[in-house]
Amino acid sequence: MTDPLLDVIRLLRPRAVFAKSITGAGAWAVRYGEFGHPGFCAMIEGRCRLMVEGEAPAELEAGDFVLLPATPRFTMSSFAPATAVFVDPDRDPAAEGEIRYGRRDGVPDMRQFGGYFVFDAPDAALVVSLLPRLIHIRGVPRLTTMVRLLGEEAVNDEAGRELILERLVEILLIEALRSVRGESTKPGLLRGLADRRIAPALRRMHADMEKPWTVDALARTAGMSRSAFFERFSRTVGVRPMEYLLTWRMAVAKDLLRSGRLALDEVAQRVGYSSASTFSTAFSRSVGVPPGRFTRLGDGTAL
Repeated sequence: MTDPLLDVIRLLRPRAVFAKSITGAGAWAVRYGEFGHPGFCAMIEGRCRLMVEGEAPAELEAGDFVLLPATPRFTMSSFAPATAVFVDPDRDPAAEGEIRYGRRDGVPDMRQFGGYFVFDAPDAALVVSLLPRLIHIRGVPRLTTMVRLLGEEAVNDEAGRELILERLVEILLIEALRSVRGESTKPGLLRGLADRRIAPALRRMHADMEKPWTVDALARTAGMSRSAFFERFSRTVGVRPMEYLLTWRMAVAKDLLRSGRLALDEVAQRVGYSSASTFSTAFSRSVGVPPGRFTRLGDGTAL
């Protein structure tokens, strides 16, 4: 059976960039500007507070794991009051060695391992919008182990480093996302996959993308009436069924076009369109440029 979560991660093509040991002592606070790239941290010892814009404050303790798929503005601090020091992630270079917050000397009160990576997909933001903004997981030791391995490999100069980092980040993402209790999250892909009625429809959309799906046909896979399915899907996933299908088709189409391995009519067939012209019209309406121009632009960054 097709796994939509694995499909999404493979399409995003994550690759590691930075991982570092971070400690804090005494009273401290840092306020980070919006970054856009996925950020993560694993708490090794101690406690701290995390406040992500638009989310309820979270108290982090040893063994916790946090993933911010798009890293909006956030503040991390000790529980003792402190004036936050602003950090611009786009301008401030990554520090060499361990990053220290608060009191510079003595044994730290808090230790974590954190960093960020990037998604290599041209439309990562569109796919990431289907994931929770803040993922806070407690009681999954494997995630802390994965972060430790990622950090060790990040400073390794041996052959095969980049490939190992890519695989480690993929596994870390899978472990993190499948550890989330989907029914407790905000509307999105994880909540949809946790819904016993909506999950079969999502899996069928991913497994048989070339099929000319309608809301009626998808409702039958869920064993629901059309109106009940439409309302439940929209409420659970956060977008209408055909809107989700179009988003996924266009994401896959971009990936296929960027690879340059298939002719336009083959790409059209792969993503559920009966002809290249029909696909080109839909692609142009959704993306803003025709498929040929998108391919010439390469990664789509000039759109």
